[in-house]
Amino acid sequence: MSRSEIKRKAREQLGGNIFATPWLIAILVALIGNAIVGVSSFISFIFIGPITFGLSSLFLKQARDRKKMDVAGLFDGFNDFGQTFLLGFLSTLFIALWSMLFVIPGIVKTYSYSMIYYIKADHPEYDWKQCIDESRRIMNGHKMELFIQDLSFIGWMIVGSLCFGIGTLWVTAYMQAAKAQFYRAITGDTADVTEEAVAA
Repeated sequence: MSRSEIKRKAREQLGGNIFATPWLIAILVALIGNAIVGVSSFISFIFIGPITFGLSSLFLKQARDRKKMDVAGLFDGFNDFGQTFLLGFLSTLFIALWSMLFVIPGIVKTYSYSMIYYIKADHPEYDWKQCIDESRRIMNGHKMELFIQDLSFIGWMIVGSLCFGIGTLWVTAYMQAAKAQFYRAITGDTADVTEEAVAA
């Protein structure tokens, strides 16, 4: 699937325009999640895994059913706190250690581990190591694709920052949706939902 197709699906997932209800709810979800993780270094250390899991699983679910998000799902990572905590803590630690070697290895590992939360959402029985190993496997040959996809949002970020930074909230939700669609693309989960399913 091309990058433009992935981004088109992401926009459709969010309702098609920046003032659509699904897009506004996605902004709220991303804002709450980022606020919890960013409130302090200690809380971030504990919550980054569970909250990032909840954020990723909400966007992945919406990518599949095109329905409005349930904000409460942001906290689903606490249902398996031990594993989602380890996912967040250990992936962050490994990336930090690789970054100490040089910047580029850290970036490479960031993209190698970028699918861990979607994998955990699809395979709740997996432990942290299985999620990391599977993310490394499916991202083999796709890291540069996701890197370029992320870079393609720079223009959006610049425009969003001109509105006192408020516009970047819309871009953050858009990027999250596109990343979920990217995961679907590289795992072969590309079937579109029907209009009847969306209305149900």
